[in-house]
This record gives sequence, C-alpha cells and structure tokens, in this order.
Amino acid sequence: MIAQELRSERNTNSRVIKSVLDRVFAAIALLCLTPILITVAIAVHFWMGDPILFTQTRSGQRARIFKVYKFRSMTNDCDANGNLCSDEIRLTSFGKLIRRVKLDETLQLWNILKGDMSFVGPRPTLPKQVKDYQDWQKDRLSITPGLTGWAQVNGNTELTWTERICLDIWYLHHWSLWMDIEILYKTIGVVIWGEHRNEKALTKALDYARYSLNVDLNQPVAESLR
Repeated sequence: MIAQELRSERNTNSRVIKSVLDRVFAAIALLCLTPILITVAIAVHFWMGDPILFTQTRSGQRARIFKVYKFRSMTNDCDANGNLCSDEIRLTSFGKLIRRVKLDETLQLWNILKGDMSFVGPRPTLPKQVKDYQDWQKDRLSITPGLTGWAQVNGNTELTWTERICLDIWYLHHWSLWMDIEILYKTIGVVIWGEHRNEKALTKALDYARYSLNVDLNQPVAESLR
C-alpha cells in the first residue's frame, strides 16, 4: 500500500514537471519557429488563398472542449451542388507536403502553451466521437492530449482506430517522463522516414487490452479523425 502511494505521488510530481516543461518548451519553440510559421502562412495563402488557418473543436482532458489550430492543407472546392468535394480532391500537393513533415500541426504549440495540449499524449478527438466512447476508451480523457503520441510513432494512419486506441491506453498505463522523451525522439524519425506499423508494440498493446483490461476488441468502437 505504501509503495503504491509512493508511486502515485511520483507520478503526480512527474506530471507537474511535464506540464511546466511543456509550456516552457512550447514558448521557446514558437519563438524559434516564427520565421518558418510565417513562411508556411504565406505559402498557404499563395497556394490556397484564405483562410490560412483551420480550427476545429476537440475534446481534451476530462472531455473539456477547446479549439485546435492547424495550417489549412485543403481547398474549399465544391461540386455542382455546392457540397464540399472529397478530401482526396481538396488535398493539394502543398497540403500533402506540410502534412508529411507535420508542419500543418506546428500551430498546436499555441495549444500547448495555453495548457490545452501537451507535446506527448493521445491525439484529441471530436466531441461527438467522445460521446460514443466505450468505458475503456474514456481512459484517453484522463490525461492531456498530445501533439504526438505512442500511437503516432507506431503506425498512426497505418493503424485501425482500435489499434490506435489500444496503443494510447497502453501508454497512459505505462507512462513516464522517459517514455515521453522516447516518443519525441521517435517522432523525429517519423517526420524523416514516414509512418510504419510497429507490430511488436502493437501486439503488446492489444494483449494488454485483452488480458489485463478484459476488453472485447471485437466490439465496434467509435472511429476517429486525423
């Protein structure tokens, strides 16, 4: 019991340290990246026009609602009926580029500075998706969402939503500051070499969900967006 209380206290202290470091490094990164952010903003305006930014409502820790910021990577092209065309049609070559190197998400440093997000954690999802969460999925809402995460460095878009959420749950049940450092390091590799499924990490996360949390992974789960 005493050992468990000590571990809980260490985790609490570590998360306070993480929150402070998040905001300090977000402020530094925003200052250092200002020339790049201005360049991307000009390029978005040149290639796609206004608006330059894309904002969307997401659910954060304890389902708190906040606005997430990105550089726009798709046009507003509509079909003959006035409806927006599919994402595949609206996604420009420039949009693909800034998505590939994650430049579209650099504005979320502002979300980190505000305390809405962290550098590392489960990606924030839409409020309507949170309403459909099963009980075990709601664990994702127990911590601050991140700019990158365990699922993002182990496959991300190469994974199903069930696989992604299992990786997120494994992360929050095994969290440490050292693990966050590992994820940040691996994120650099993802930016350089692209996304690849990590079958070893995935198997470990799926087995943890099945056998430690008694989750029925055959049940349909709420799907997520990028």
